Amino acid sequence: MVSDLQNILSDASKGMKKSAIRELLKLTKDPEIISFAGGLPAPETFPIEELIEITTEVLREDGEKALQYGSTEGDDRLRELIAENYIQEGFKITKDNICITTASQQGLDLLGKIFINRGDKVLVGLPSYLGGLQAFNAYGADMIGIKFDNYGMRSDKVEEVLSELKAKGEKPKFIYIIPDFQNPAGVTMPEFRREEIISISKKYGVLIVEDSPYKHIRFEGKDQKSLFALDDEGNVINLGTFSKIFVPGFRIGWVIADKDIVDKFVLAKQGTDLCTSPFVQKIAARYIEKGYFDTNLKKTIKLYKEKKDIMMRAFEKYMPEGVTWTKPEGGLFLFITLPEYMDSEVLFKKAIKKKVAFVIGQAFHCNGKGLNTMRINFSYASKEQNEIGVKRLAEVIRSEMN
Repeated sequence: MVSDLQNILSDASKGMKKSAIRELLKLTKDPEIISFAGGLPAPETFPIEELIEITTEVLREDGEKALQYGSTEGDDRLRELIAENYIQEGFKITKDNICITTASQQGLDLLGKIFINRGDKVLVGLPSYLGGLQAFNAYGADMIGIKFDNYGMRSDKVEEVLSELKAKGEKPKFIYIIPDFQNPAGVTMPEFRREEIISISKKYGVLIVEDSPYKHIRFEGKDQKSLFALDDEGNVINLGTFSKIFVPGFRIGWVIADKDIVDKFVLAKQGTDLCTSPFVQKIAARYIEKGYFDTNLKKTIKLYKEKKDIMMRAFEKYMPEGVTWTKPEGGLFLFITLPEYMDSEVLFKKAIKKKVAFVIGQAFHCNGKGLNTMRINFSYASKEQNEIGVKRLAEVIRSEMN
């Protein structure tokens, strides 16, 4: 290896940071550990038998195309099906407004590639999805955290920051929002707050990036219109994925945006991977066409609601006074807030010894704060493990309280 490796690394490479989640997950390989750490779908939701059937059909009937290179934009039929679904939700789009990506994580990386120069401002939530923070950090973004209330990202704080930046002659590249069952907080932004932020974004001429991988996993409450559907000026970029509502191993996601923006994503993706696997795209398209997708999603939602309800009851039963948590209406996560003097990283090491794991809240804060918070996943562990794990976690928390 060259002796001056560090000197020849790119600025982007030097700015990359290890995923706190991925590093912590290495400590949870012990099969006795109940892990609430990863954002993993439940394996029992994977439609294995249906996929065996469809995979065989695709190979027999369309094998030559399925196994060949595909277009960067993505499979035409899959994009049509995705567009049809979103049109029902109020999106004014065609398949030409969609670019298929290698999961939504690639969409986040391409966002950075297309829009961010080193030092550019980006507004993100406090807290916000770690994968988004990583992607933007790699391109040198100067991330400004916007505080939350019970309705998610505070619109008054968004305007306050934009006004201050405008006074300095600066403008952020975009506002990054996870409006539905937010990762990690689990909260959903109501439509009135979405409309407020859209109005503010128009006033200051700033794009909104709507990352919504969990929107279709709603257990209860009223569905909220997407920011993209509420916007009428092409000011919103929407990211979606099959990872949480179909199978994560296919790595299929998508970007929905104004055609001019989609063209930029296509160009950026060409230099990254040429195309997302045509094989899995064709399997996904046929899976939807045969009606399997809707049927399986209903089963998934029912299962996740049962797991969430069990966990909520366990929190009420076991958690000591002074600990609070969000009560999500869908998605995969809830967020715990501990007394301010507590440090979840210290707690994590002790929790591992008690055979239970979570993700430290600091990982989701661009400003390094959130030491007294943690993210809990309720979709992966079994129903029984959800109660046992909460009991173990509560015991660890109680032992650390003053």
